[in-house]
Amino acid sequence: MQTLVICSGGLDSVTLAYQIAAERSFAGLVSFDYGQRHKKELAFAALCAQQLGVLHTVMDVSPLGAHLGGSALTDNLAVPDGHYAEQTMKVTIVPNRNAIMLTMAYGIAAARKLDAVGAAFHGGDHFIYPDCRPEFVDAFAAMQNAALEGVARIQLHTPFLHLTKADIVALGARLNVPFAETWSCYKGGENHCGRCGTCVERREAFHLAGIADPTKYEDETFWLEATANAKTKGFA
Repeated sequence: MQTLVICSGGLDSVTLAYQIAAERSFAGLVSFDYGQRHKKELAFAALCAQQLGVLHTVMDVSPLGAHLGGSALTDNLAVPDGHYAEQTMKVTIVPNRNAIMLTMAYGIAAARKLDAVGAAFHGGDHFIYPDCRPEFVDAFAAMQNAALEGVARIQLHTPFLHLTKADIVALGARLNVPFAETWSCYKGGENHCGRCGTCVERREAFHLAGIADPTKYEDETFWLEATANAKTKGFA
């Protein structure tokens, strides 16, 4: 199936891109500039497309993103440190972000007469992000089937939906994903901060998967404290 992959340049979506390249007909990557506070991740998505030899489309929806305030990813709010299981991480929600991205990706796929749109939602996202949950995926796919009835029939391909981040790291290792050439950190510094939710999740996933983590973190040990705190609260 000819599949268009939504790619942020992060570990999950780059691993999905490598899986699609290995298993399906790969139609390219689409990334979104939604007004996020740093654009560094887009450069890593472009690098992934270059490595896999596929088309990379960047959609500039930053004018819309300017109206999606209240998130630490788009507003002048501090990105919290800690585990994703902490309630403080809800400040990283960008309202309707995934629904917007998927709608645009479906339109591109329909226009190009493709068969599927791939998204790297995974089980670790479910606690914080409602637009990464199975209920959302099922409802969105049904909506798009109705929206494109008689025009296109496009599958929403989410193979990581019930996997953990550690599962994705293990898969990526088997696919020879260049993990050092992916970007997760929400703070956008020279190196991964090692303290924000996505850095903690990334470091923990490599540990649980038993895979050496090539990522350079400014704080190499904070993830241990954050994970221990989450376990104490019964979240991790």
